[in-house]
Amino acid sequence: MKTLITGLSMGLLGALAVFVTFSLQWPTWVLFIAWVSYYLFGMSIKASLHTLLNMTAGFLLGILMATLTHMLEQGLGRFAMPTVVLVCISLLPYLSKIRYLENIPAWFLGLIVYFGVHPPLEARPVLNIFAAIIAGFVFAFVNHRASLLIARSDNDQLHD
Repeated sequence: MKTLITGLSMGLLGALAVFVTFSLQWPTWVLFIAWVSYYLFGMSIKASLHTLLNMTAGFLLGILMATLTHMLEQGLGRFAMPTVVLVCISLLPYLSKIRYLENIPAWFLGLIVYFGVHPPLEARPVLNIFAAIIAGFVFAFVNHRASLLIARSDNDQLHD
């Protein structure tokens, strides 16, 4: 019975997440990237904030890379982007030595989100992306807590 209730809980939260993203016109996959990140990087509010910081750094790195590519296209043509990728990604191991910015996979998730959505560099589209990311962490947190409550209630019933 616990498996059924857990599955229904996950399904309900997933459906609600999709409804929210569709209603607010957020990229659904971005929310689920954050949802998975919650589980991959620690399953806590503190770990989520840390991951969000690193994803934000990756997103900003994506903006920098796109800007540099645009600036270098005139001279380097189709080699502009590969050159920028080579330089910027080569710097990641050094940037990851900065306290709180050491999660390279989360940097890459930020890059993936930026280049996947490739939003105009205006406040509203960027805020919508980060709203979807934050919502993903919140849905994951609620899902995790619900799963723990379901498991605990099942254990309590065994001891009654």
